[in-house]
Amino acid sequence: MFFRPALFALTALASASAMAATSVSNVSFVNGIAISGALLDLSTGSDFDRRIGFFSDIYYDRTRNEWWGLSDRGPGGGVLPYETRVQRFTIDINPVSGAISNFQIVQTVKFTEAGVALNGQAPAIANVLGKSFDPEGIVVNPVTGNLLVSDEYGPSVYEFNRSGELLRKFTTPANLVPRTASGTDYNALAPAGSSPQLVGGREGNRGLEALAITPDGRYAFAVLQNGTVTDGYNASSGTRGQYTRIVKYDIQTGQAVGQYAYQLASSGQGRGISALVAIDANRFLILERNNRGIGVGATLSGADKNVFEVDLSSASDVSGLNLPASGALPTGINAAAKSAQIMDLDANTLAALGNKSPEKWEGLAIGPQLANGKYVILAGTDNDYSVTQNGSNTQFDVYFRMTDGDPYASSIQCPVGLTTGCFATATSASATLTSDYQLLPGVLHSYTADIAGYVSAVPEPHTYAMLLAGLGLVSVARRSARRGERR
Repeated sequence: MFFRPALFALTALASASAMAATSVSNVSFVNGIAISGALLDLSTGSDFDRRIGFFSDIYYDRTRNEWWGLSDRGPGGGVLPYETRVQRFTIDINPVSGAISNFQIVQTVKFTEAGVALNGQAPAIANVLGKSFDPEGIVVNPVTGNLLVSDEYGPSVYEFNRSGELLRKFTTPANLVPRTASGTDYNALAPAGSSPQLVGGREGNRGLEALAITPDGRYAFAVLQNGTVTDGYNASSGTRGQYTRIVKYDIQTGQAVGQYAYQLASSGQGRGISALVAIDANRFLILERNNRGIGVGATLSGADKNVFEVDLSSASDVSGLNLPASGALPTGINAAAKSAQIMDLDANTLAALGNKSPEKWEGLAIGPQLANGKYVILAGTDNDYSVTQNGSNTQFDVYFRMTDGDPYASSIQCPVGLTTGCFATATSASATLTSDYQLLPGVLHSYTADIAGYVSAVPEPHTYAMLLAGLGLVSVARRSARRGERR
């Protein structure tokens, strides 16, 4: 028997617990599913345009019992036109075990501004964002039902209605805006020798990667994938600092009201933050990963994908500080409290991927509560649309044979949408695509865990209205009964 969970009731706000005793315990891997890389969404256009980019983020809207899966800027890596979008999907969950099955897309929502699609292409004018949009994190405001989405280009936080129409842009803190010696530049790079070279703000393609919302819909928290250029970044070596920033936004005003330092386990191998999930107003699950595993262009060995708990209740506001490359913060300045590893995402693998870990674990969400009181936690991957590009920005599909020792090293590339004219990735020699090759699938893993003090989202206003109406009917019935008794 499977279920799609019903509306959850409002729970009392629990106080944050000390990190010495984490909120999440007894985590168990249940099962996983691999979703075909050739799966198409419900929009119109070419098959290439409709290919699912899978889970740059996942969000479970408990109020509406809805799952959302976010794709990023598209298969062109910022060089091809792509109308950015989010997918609403359904998935069956066993109410006892938490096992998942039957992934289905039920709605494709494109992001627009004044009726014009927001596009994954990099900004055409260096200091003007325009319609450029690289969505990476998504939540649903439990009070309004609107979608909040974080973006890497700005880095920005946008609010959309449920049809994908832009309602407003939050104000980006000045120290996050990418800048060169000449001013704002959304396309500039940070390494030495880049022209122009970033001297401050977020690093290129390392913007607001993760997004969470408090259960009362009052605050949003967005996380830079890595710290700003002035947070310990070494331009000469191209190495990043070990700290990044969690930015707190007041949703009513759209203004940032705090920034908190979070220390990564290390600063190598492209390590950064990919997801953030609220447990209550101060505690969060945070997904931290390196760039190893099965992926387009990725090194296979050394996959390291972990989930920790982070507590901001004693963290200092570092809005006005540059963070060090590593080591302790200045005296009197506290980083976010961080737990030991809670989940090891690369420890459990699927036969469909040759029992190897995917590179890009990027989505994380707390799902419904099971009959035994445990919660489902879903983790998902970003498959980069299973495409790559050459120096002329020509796109190629990448096909993997998962039984090979290194599926990317032995992969085959074909012109987009074709199965002829293919060549070996490693040698560029002509190659024949056979049935044992496939586009890189998207992956979902299901875990169960005890989560102490987890605070469910508040119902939307219409839910309150129904509740009050129901109470009103009960009151009327009781008054009528009392009048009948008096008669």
